[in-house]
Amino acid sequence: MKIAMTGTSGNMGREALAQTLQLRNVEWVRVLLSPRKKNNKLAKEYQRLYGDRVQVLRGTVADEALCKRLVEGVDHVVHMAAVIPPRSDADFNASEECNRRGAIAMVNAVKATTPQPSYIHISTVALYGNRNEKHPFGRVGDPLLVSAFDSYAMHKLEGERYCLEAGLSRWVVLRQTAMLHPNMMHDNISDGLLYHTCLNAPLEWVSSRDSGYLIARILERDAKGEIENFWNRIYNIGAGEKAMQTGYDTFKDGFALIGGTPEKFFEPHWFANRNFHGVWFADGDELEELFHYQRDNPTDYWKEIGRQHKLYALGKFVPAKLIVLFLFKRLLKHPNSPDVWRRTPGDARAYAAFGLEPQPKLWKDVKLIAKGDFGDYDALRNVENAKKNGLLLSHGYDEEKPMSAWDLSDMRSAAAFRGGECLSGSYEGPFRKLTWKCSEGHTFELNPYTVLCGGHWCPRCCQPAPWNFDRLSKEVPFFAQVWYDSHSVTESALYRIGEHGEHIAERRRS
Repeated sequence: MKIAMTGTSGNMGREALAQTLQLRNVEWVRVLLSPRKKNNKLAKEYQRLYGDRVQVLRGTVADEALCKRLVEGVDHVVHMAAVIPPRSDADFNASEECNRRGAIAMVNAVKATTPQPSYIHISTVALYGNRNEKHPFGRVGDPLLVSAFDSYAMHKLEGERYCLEAGLSRWVVLRQTAMLHPNMMHDNISDGLLYHTCLNAPLEWVSSRDSGYLIARILERDAKGEIENFWNRIYNIGAGEKAMQTGYDTFKDGFALIGGTPEKFFEPHWFANRNFHGVWFADGDELEELFHYQRDNPTDYWKEIGRQHKLYALGKFVPAKLIVLFLFKRLLKHPNSPDVWRRTPGDARAYAAFGLEPQPKLWKDVKLIAKGDFGDYDALRNVENAKKNGLLLSHGYDEEKPMSAWDLSDMRSAAAFRGGECLSGSYEGPFRKLTWKCSEGHTFELNPYTVLCGGHWCPRCCQPAPWNFDRLSKEVPFFAQVWYDSHSVTESALYRIGEHGEHIAERRRS
């Protein structure tokens, strides 16, 4: 096999490259590294480790000519490149170039190649937007309610939709969940991003090691002709019930390495209480049944991080007040901290993150999923209980029917649940475009699979910017069933990014 990969400078990408090269039938992997200075060292490292089995191209993933060189003569393309938070929060243009234009360039390059290689597109859990204890479980086909001002998720959504609609011969979209990696602790104490995490956000963790192993397993099984029915679908990458936590117990496990607890190091009102992202996957078992890649669990992985970074243990001998003063209070002053937004008059990000009901100031007043304040924690994390108790969102059509049995009535039902109509007079299959009309009167064409199984809807008015979900949810039951878990029906804000990158919330009367 000959493979092309992007994103191998990232945590998942490095693992995917290393584990793919362990496959005996892989002749070589061609990788694309961005021109950033730090990748000069990485390119030399690849040459030292892998020799001629890794071919390195340098340049931006948005360069279509370069992407064509990257995919020429390969059997599979694995597109993992992404500009993620906090960099995407600080550099909107970098996010747009990589996450949207880069995805488009890669898809175009694959489509123009003969014979056309298989295409693996890594998307993100961030597309599902904010979740809490009311609907902690999600699955493919749920509404995509990208959080306001989240440029990473916004551009990733556009890149994913382009992939789904491109008409590639053999593709798969994998939506990656929250990722554990060796530099987890360092990355969480370097930016105000730490405080974006909602304490009750459902987070399902997967390690970068297992994510890379998944890619290698896909390539391995495909070479044996064992997974033909896997292709041309969307899947969620998770790690199962053992890896389901919340923001609170993630902090509890992580900062135990330096001898602390959330109560010891933080004040609860420092954290946003909405406008984040995270969900437990009700359908994460689909990939696991095919590839058996879910090996790590968060508790053991944090211990492994502690063994790799023994310096963290010294924190146990430092008074907690000093750690709070010089580490966590310092982050409160970072421009990406919600506390800075809250103290800045008129900052739209504060309203998006806190709404009308800010987090309590005292821990005793905070209700936490992880402490059983919303019922037994283990029972809440059980997928079968969620299904039995009606905690899964409706998709607006008869989901008991297999995709092979879909007909025009399913399209009309799904459109009505989205506040719109299916205008086409006939149905010719899940990947033959239909004409739809949204609640705003826009007409557009999308594949039925993109709508019913992808969760995508009108590209003009609701996905992803401007963020008008306050008003749209009043007209779209598909959105309303989850939007009002963290927003009041009386809210009516239009969130948008201005010409000069400013964050704007136009709060109107509902």
